[in-house]
Amino acid sequence: MSHSRTASGGDAATSMSPAPADPAPRDMAPGVPAPAPGGPVPGRGGSAGRLRARRARNRQWGALLWVAPALLCYAAFVLYPLGQSIQYSFYNWDGIGTATPAGLANWQAIFTQPELLSAITHAFELIVFYTLFPVAAGLAAASLIRELKPGPFSTISRTILFIPQVLPLVAAGIAWTWLYSSNGLVNQILRATGLGGTTRAWLGDFTFALPAVGVIGVWVMLGFCTVLLLSGIGKIDPALYEAASLDGAGRLRQFRAVTLPGLRQELVVCTTFTVVAALASFDVIQVSTQGGPGYQTIVPGVEIYRLTFLDQRIGQASALAVFLTVLVLLIVWPIQRLGRTD
Repeated sequence: MSHSRTASGGDAATSMSPAPADPAPRDMAPGVPAPAPGGPVPGRGGSAGRLRARRARNRQWGALLWVAPALLCYAAFVLYPLGQSIQYSFYNWDGIGTATPAGLANWQAIFTQPELLSAITHAFELIVFYTLFPVAAGLAAASLIRELKPGPFSTISRTILFIPQVLPLVAAGIAWTWLYSSNGLVNQILRATGLGGTTRAWLGDFTFALPAVGVIGVWVMLGFCTVLLLSGIGKIDPALYEAASLDGAGRLRQFRAVTLPGLRQELVVCTTFTVVAALASFDVIQVSTQGGPGYQTIVPGVEIYRLTFLDQRIGQASALAVFLTVLVLLIVWPIQRLGRTD
């Protein structure tokens, strides 16, 4: 019996003795304390960080591979021709023979030759027709259509306004050439209303040719601005109009306090699109007036075409094209800044 108790007591003593500590890792230097149980193992944090960095780099290279085809096309068809145009702008070249250095002569001609300077001036005048009138009229039309009940009339109104944006600009130019002719619809309406003394060949008149072309721009851009602004009005919370109405605000006050702030992004898009269209206009003017009569409707696009294909002055055309590109960027950049939200 005493033997059994002694044995059992020995087992109990053995079981209650503390477990031996884990031996230190073999690769640890003498004197370096062993890591606490459950704590980080030295060296593993650094390897995990390197692994995450390697994975991030792999994702970046993968994204670059997806974007590479588009970048190559952009570089081949945009950046390379732009660089060539900048180079040609400092030479006199007819497109066939040997190019001779011209220095800054082609750039000075933009501000000294009347036909080149008038082309830039007319482009700015067209901004009034392509931008101010369509945006203002589009705001009014979008506000009126918003008041209409959903139905066939509302749908037809949107369709009619947007049709000019769908038509090719060449077709629009040809159609308006017929309308502006001496026996066209415009003059027939004037004669029918007793204003026969004001009839004229509108596109051949030195005074009214440019405004007549501007009216075509208003007709083309109005539908785009109206539909875009109408979609923007649809995103404004109707509760804002209800709250303004409860505060006693009339329709004009609601328009200033609710509609205009809510259409900030859409107005920026409309302004950017129409300004670029005015500065880069070519199709309608080339088809309807070809820059005439004289230089009354000449714009940079038509002048670049003349210099390149009719006068074989590639260097001068390149200088005007690069100047037009810089001009568009300088005008569009502050417009885009206005559209940024804080």
